[in-house]
Amino acid sequence: MPAKTINDIVALCKRRGFIFTGSEIYGGLGGAYDYGPYGVELMKNIRNAWWDAMVYSRNDIEGLDAALISNKLLWKYSGHESNFSDPLVECKKCGTRMRQDKMKDQTKCDNCGSTDLTAPRAYQLMMGLSIGATADGAINAYLRPETATTTYVNFKNVLDAKPHKLPFGIAQIGKAFRNEISPRGFVFRMREFEQAEMQYFVRPDEDEKYFEMWKEIRRAWWINSLGIPAEKLRFTPHEKLAHYAKAAGDIEYEFPDGFDEVEGIHNRQDFDLGSHTKAQDELNIQAKVIENKDSTVKLSYSDPQTGENFVPYVIETAMGVNRAMLAVMLEAYTEETLPDGKSRVVLKLKPWLAPVKAAVIPLARNVPELVEIANNIENELRKLHIGRIELENSGNIGKNYRRHDEIGTPVCITVDHQTQEDGTVTLRHRDTMEQERIAISDVAKRVLNIVQQ
Repeated sequence: MPAKTINDIVALCKRRGFIFTGSEIYGGLGGAYDYGPYGVELMKNIRNAWWDAMVYSRNDIEGLDAALISNKLLWKYSGHESNFSDPLVECKKCGTRMRQDKMKDQTKCDNCGSTDLTAPRAYQLMMGLSIGATADGAINAYLRPETATTTYVNFKNVLDAKPHKLPFGIAQIGKAFRNEISPRGFVFRMREFEQAEMQYFVRPDEDEKYFEMWKEIRRAWWINSLGIPAEKLRFTPHEKLAHYAKAAGDIEYEFPDGFDEVEGIHNRQDFDLGSHTKAQDELNIQAKVIENKDSTVKLSYSDPQTGENFVPYVIETAMGVNRAMLAVMLEAYTEETLPDGKSRVVLKLKPWLAPVKAAVIPLARNVPELVEIANNIENELRKLHIGRIELENSGNIGKNYRRHDEIGTPVCITVDHQTQEDGTVTLRHRDTMEQERIAISDVAKRVLNIVQQ
């Protein structure tokens, strides 16, 4: 069965080196986490799965990696300076600050139950910066609160460097920063997080078709690439649309506390390119945008066949990578009772997502011949370039198996005394715990087949 509570995952993450509390030795910092040896591998594998699906498997999407710090004007014309805020309520009795729309009861403090609350006020979510020797503390730049806007302002750069006909997209994975009032749910809502977003530029009369197309493509990816059961996912349309949206909805995963967003799909119409382009009055922009007198580039598209010049509509897919990792771990987490009455915890991850692809274990660490054979097998597996390979040399085979069950290693290769006699090793499979003897010469091929399943 999957994890019953997020606390199951929190404990596993600390114990096995997936996620640590940020600045932990100094008491931590709310909404900040550090990713340990296995966390960085799982995150990387999720990123790679997304990039492979969005860029390498298609011929109509290009990649981008934009700066984390950006000119203040980007966020003025995107609407973030005036619209990107949450309603903040403070308890006058205990001083707790809360996001009003996430309170259990908007008339009572979530912490102490007092009804003596301040009126809600807009709380700016962007993190301002003072950069340069003459800034004198004034905010003149921002840490980006999303990757999307930095994609829009590079629309012309990408199109000039790599010409495309519509539709085409730009994909970007990277950090974003939001001054959250109340980070929650472990890594579900943080102040520093990672997004995987794709902006798909389409003709204005084809936006609805591509909005529906990307809803289906992205839902299928969660099922096929990450291993999330279809019944644990749903698509929920937004009841209230953001200022930029013509249509929007969320792919939601059923967390232990209920369904919540893991990816947004948005029809942003021509708001974004229209907001950042110069010569707005020449382009018949349909969305309501701020008059822009600062942009130096015309962010429009010229149809090579008709010569028509217009601002494309944008269909956006926006996934939280940290949330994806949390959902994957929750779904893969399994507690099992074994025939001998003992129990084990195993992460039944898709093999290509596993932080460690294979572990090589010499049965006795004080037998140099076994250790040498194990080292040779490890080196051969590394040549496959399939990800992290580990050599275990603690001498306790049972503990080694349990540790690799918990971090999701799909297969362990045990080198024992019989190996010296006939050149075979034991292949132990994570999910079934079945063991088989195979020749050393067959190990690389078998492991490669397993991690590609």
